[in-house]
Amino acid sequence: MSQNQTHTLTSTWQSRMSALGPGILMASAAIGGSHLIASTQAGALYGWQLALIIVLTNILKYPFFRFSAHYTMDAGKSLVQGYAEKSHFYLWVFTLLCFISATINAGAVAVVTAAIIKMALPSLGLETGMIAALIMLSCLLILLSGQYRALDRVSKAIVASLAVATMITAGIAMSRGMQMQPDFIEPTPWTLTGLGFIIALMGWMPAPIEISAINSLWVTEKQKIQPSSYRDGIFDFNVGFYTSAVLAVVFLVLGAYVQYGNGETVQMAGGKYIDQLINMYAVTIGEWARPLVAFIAFACMYGTTITVIDGYARAMSESVRLIRRKESISKGELFGWYIWVAGSGLAMILWFNSAMAELLKFAMISAFLAAPIFAWLNYRLVKADKKHKLSKGMEALAIVGLVYLVGFSVLFLLNLAGFLS
Repeated sequence: MSQNQTHTLTSTWQSRMSALGPGILMASAAIGGSHLIASTQAGALYGWQLALIIVLTNILKYPFFRFSAHYTMDAGKSLVQGYAEKSHFYLWVFTLLCFISATINAGAVAVVTAAIIKMALPSLGLETGMIAALIMLSCLLILLSGQYRALDRVSKAIVASLAVATMITAGIAMSRGMQMQPDFIEPTPWTLTGLGFIIALMGWMPAPIEISAINSLWVTEKQKIQPSSYRDGIFDFNVGFYTSAVLAVVFLVLGAYVQYGNGETVQMAGGKYIDQLINMYAVTIGEWARPLVAFIAFACMYGTTITVIDGYARAMSESVRLIRRKESISKGELFGWYIWVAGSGLAMILWFNSAMAELLKFAMISAFLAAPIFAWLNYRLVKADKKHKLSKGMEALAIVGLVYLVGFSVLFLLNLAGFLS
């Protein structure tokens, strides 16, 4: 279908529902460590104080994620192709950063998934690294067997179930009020000591920005199978983005109303904190909900893991194809990249071994420090092409977002180097 035909397709409620897919996959990739762990920890540690940071980060990252659907629906090509056509320097920058991010993020989400299994099934007696290896293997088997479309459909049910369960739980928690003890002294995150946590929180909020390029590849594939209008494509993107953004705040509410100031020490390690998170649901809704919530949390993180493996593998294979100026990618080449992403992620887990909390925090901080570069790539690509002109409002929001991302990155690096101490 040509670009003009795509734009003239009639937009109806049915066509919008049919267009749903890439945006939900993006939400599935987002609702993982940033939501289940970082957002809830933010509420548990600081109450409502970091709500503004979560909202601002979602708003100011919005343009750079939206560019994926905007550009792909308008031009009929992925952001990665756009990078290559604009400059091979852009393509090389994206490829190198994506190469590193794939390993870090695949390892981080897999280790959280493994921690959930270890917590829920202690009788297995397996180490986290072994469980992570089995998770990676199962993801590869699913991707190899071509059953990813089925997982795509299931992911919609998983995201919906998690959203409903979390919003109900947060509503019940709010009706009971804050659980702060009378002698509780409220801490402040607005110190240089708390800067590391804030940067980590923003790094995966709502997801690493390179997911925008991955989303554009999913949109490209969706358009091949089931073409949609530009309006419907943006609708799909907004549904996914807004869902992940709202749930980020809901998870903060859950941590603030159930755990903030209640005397319980907040576990910072991702796996241990998942146990506390499930306890929040059980205490608030009832003990009957514990196995259900454990399964939903596992399904959410497992869906995130396979989505990350698939997405980064597609991004890497497409980048290498464009660098080598090949016409297409074979199934064997794509599967080779599946193996590389899963294998390098597993190597990262084994390298960190017991330092799982540090791995997750490192992944989140790395994602934030890379965010200004990915954001700049997306902005320059869409800005430079006159066929895809931005509205003044969207351009202003993108510029403010760039200043925000660069400013916090510089502040963090200066603090890390000891210039602010």
